[in-house]
Amino acid sequence: MTTTTTAAPAAAPPARKFKLTWQVLLLGLLALLFLLSVARVLTGANDITSGGAIGAALMAAIPIGLAGLGGLWSERAGVVNIGLEGIMILGTWFGAWGAIVTGNPWVGVLAGAAGGLLGAALHAVATVTFGVDHVVSGVALNILGMGVTKYLSTLVFAEMSGGGDTQSPRIPAMQTVSIPGIGGPLQDLESQRWFFISDLAGVLRGLTQNVSLFTLLGVLLVPLTFWLLWRTAFGLRLRSVGERPVAAESLGVNVYFYKYVAVLASGVFAGLGGAFLAIVAAGTYREGQTGGRGFIGLATVIFGNWRPGGLAAGAGLFGYTDALQLRQGGTSVHALLLVVALLLVAVAIWQFVKQQRSRAALLTGIAAIAVLVVFAVTDTIPEQFTSFTPHLTTLLVLSLASQRLRMPAADGLPYRRGQAK
Repeated sequence: MTTTTTAAPAAAPPARKFKLTWQVLLLGLLALLFLLSVARVLTGANDITSGGAIGAALMAAIPIGLAGLGGLWSERAGVVNIGLEGIMILGTWFGAWGAIVTGNPWVGVLAGAAGGLLGAALHAVATVTFGVDHVVSGVALNILGMGVTKYLSTLVFAEMSGGGDTQSPRIPAMQTVSIPGIGGPLQDLESQRWFFISDLAGVLRGLTQNVSLFTLLGVLLVPLTFWLLWRTAFGLRLRSVGERPVAAESLGVNVYFYKYVAVLASGVFAGLGGAFLAIVAAGTYREGQTGGRGFIGLATVIFGNWRPGGLAAGAGLFGYTDALQLRQGGTSVHALLLVVALLLVAVAIWQFVKQQRSRAALLTGIAAIAVLVVFAVTDTIPEQFTSFTPHLTTLLVLSLASQRLRMPAADGLPYRRGQAK
């Protein structure tokens, strides 16, 4: 009697996981610049890749990115910080006050960070120590920030020459730096209006000329955050507190300590963002100066999937659209519609081919056609709409990325010491 055995079918090799490297990132940025160059040539909206627009976009992105870093630190430790807006408001006032009183803008930077630290300390005590609902505490902090700065402005700035109840005197200017020897050649290349070459020259000029030292500090804080949170034992413990605090406690991690550190760090970052608005972006403190940037910073945390790189991309996207609507307004935003349509077409193709999601690809394709129709039948965008462009862009990107997001598992959940027992 003979028996036959059949070999089990070989297991399919695991699908390769996409890994974002600096080479892939560089290719993606060059592809995006290519699309912008195409839009510039077809529409004549030369400002969308000009050095001035890129410099303005960088300046607009920094305070949003700093607020986003604040939200990232806090939420990675499991504490939702809805109060970023109020903390930024405190940062604007204290940053202006410190710079004006001492005549040194760097003292204002430190004062802005200290003001944000004070606001975050209140949030930490309320949420971590007393277990107050994170959203309730954050909303209260937003209201407190507006009220405190209004009172302090009336008390301090109204007595100064050039100040008032709602604004401060002029703040001493922050020093700017440039890479020497390339500004002139880059400007000459940009003025030629050559395809892609002139656009690349405009981007490089905006990123390398007349950049404030505060801007450089804000940019460097992104890779520093990545290194601290993803490459050190300290960062591993902090992130474990936001994922599994009970398990972290059972391994000897002081959960309260790391939550406090994260929330206080978030206050420093958001306070720096507020100080940037007053010292660099405007050169003066004004009531309502933040304009909701704290909430937008929180949106960049979600957009970036609670990672520093994605957060920086979200801040850059909002900063760029904000800069365009402030410069050439309707003309630049109209040209941006063509770029959006082309990007939606690319997303639809990727969804259909790579993800086998025909329904999602169909919806994305319909959206691309709708944007193309709007672009074709209009010559410009009304001014009433251009001011809303940055916010609309943020909402669209969040809606497209929402299916691939994963927040920290214990984000916003109450924690009491000894829960594991």
